[in-house]
Amino acid sequence: MKLIPKRLHLLLLVATLLVLGFLTTSLASYWVSREEIHLGIVSNALPLTGDNIYSEIQKDMLRPVFISSQMAHDTFVRDWILDGERDVSQIVRYLKEVKTKNGTLTSFLVSERSRHYYHAGGVLKDVSEQEPRDAWYFRVRQMSQLFETNVDPDLAHRDKMTIFINYRVLDYQDRFIGAIGVGITLDTMSKLLQSYERRFARQIYFVNAKGEVVLTGQSKQSRGAIHSQPGLSEIAGQIINRSTTPTQLSYRHQGQDIQVNSRYIPELGWYLIVEQNETEILRPVQRVLLLNLVISALVTLMVIALALYSINRNQRKLERVATTDALTQLHNRQAFEVVLAHKLNELARRPRAISGVFVDIDLFKQVNDEFGHAAGDKVLQEFAQLLRNAAPRASDILARWGGEEFILILDDCDLLHAVDLAERLRLSVASHHFDLPTVRPITISVGVTQWQNGESLADFFQRIDSLLYFAKTHGRNQVVDRLPAV
Repeated sequence: MKLIPKRLHLLLLVATLLVLGFLTTSLASYWVSREEIHLGIVSNALPLTGDNIYSEIQKDMLRPVFISSQMAHDTFVRDWILDGERDVSQIVRYLKEVKTKNGTLTSFLVSERSRHYYHAGGVLKDVSEQEPRDAWYFRVRQMSQLFETNVDPDLAHRDKMTIFINYRVLDYQDRFIGAIGVGITLDTMSKLLQSYERRFARQIYFVNAKGEVVLTGQSKQSRGAIHSQPGLSEIAGQIINRSTTPTQLSYRHQGQDIQVNSRYIPELGWYLIVEQNETEILRPVQRVLLLNLVISALVTLMVIALALYSINRNQRKLERVATTDALTQLHNRQAFEVVLAHKLNELARRPRAISGVFVDIDLFKQVNDEFGHAAGDKVLQEFAQLLRNAAPRASDILARWGGEEFILILDDCDLLHAVDLAERLRLSVASHHFDLPTVRPITISVGVTQWQNGESLADFFQRIDSLLYFAKTHGRNQVVDRLPAV
């Protein structure tokens, strides 16, 4: 008996030594590979990508800034404004020539005196402090620097997203008299970012001085502020540092290490950010490390998978039991209220007519008393099928309210059509031969109403219940959609 524990002890010792040996070798290889990859990303890949993009930006952006500067210091422009903007054709011809000669998407001038927005096609509009789209002009009017670069939709080109160089125009006493500049398309820069992202699997985007993402190479990149993005928010303050020297940072997000290289682009007033998911690059190396552990973990994973499958299957059964009326297989009242609440939330996003139909089987207690509860249950099941036939759309909600009462919520259905459906249901029930020991007519009373905007669930149910009560107390076997005037 004592030999068995010793044998087990030896086997465990040998197994432990083997595991430790393989683990040490694998970990050593992994750590060396990880360090090499890390240095490659931090020292070469990200800075080189940033340098290449910066070179392209300088090539694309310096010229528009220079053009805008020349326009702002052109004596013709200043004299034309100071002279009262009398001949509009002169400035239009000037702006058109600037646009054509330099191949820009647009060229523009906004005069402080008249607030007219001039472009190559004439006077586009008048800027106003009450118009959100004109906020850029009043920002430029107050700023201390000579120009800014921002991205806005261009009204003159069907709201095409455009990089505008907004340059302050000063008179000969350095007083602000307007804003002038050119606009270039974002397409070139966006395509540049996309090409680098595809080639190097890096995320590249620009943020402004407020930390707002203003240009990306891919649609999945968040367009919010980096100060509010998980993980990235921790280093946002270090990114917004106005340093043209590249800054190397890193953060963790959802268990992954992200390396970040950022630099300030003074020509744009933006920060260029290049991100690389270091954890993603290390995955092949990690797979080699984990391969030796997978076999021993496989059985455990299979057991877990089987257990999860069994638990999920039982959970689904429990959910069906909890939300479905066992007799009629319709929604029960609790499930109906949950589905209805979801429907009303959806209604707030997409307004449309929604109607309710409240049904009660007339004198159902007599059926139970005369034929027994088993026959009564059969009547309820057959009626539930008639109900499904009357409202077959998946968007409609059918439920057993309780006892012999049923309720329907008809989506995208006004009162007139709901009454028509209820009447057809009433006739269908009245003509149906229910499976009873003897022939006995079954009829229903129905209350119908349409959901009114702004009303509460309590008010809705109060109205439809009152309509059903009136139908039951004034002859039964009828559809009531309004109460008689008192």
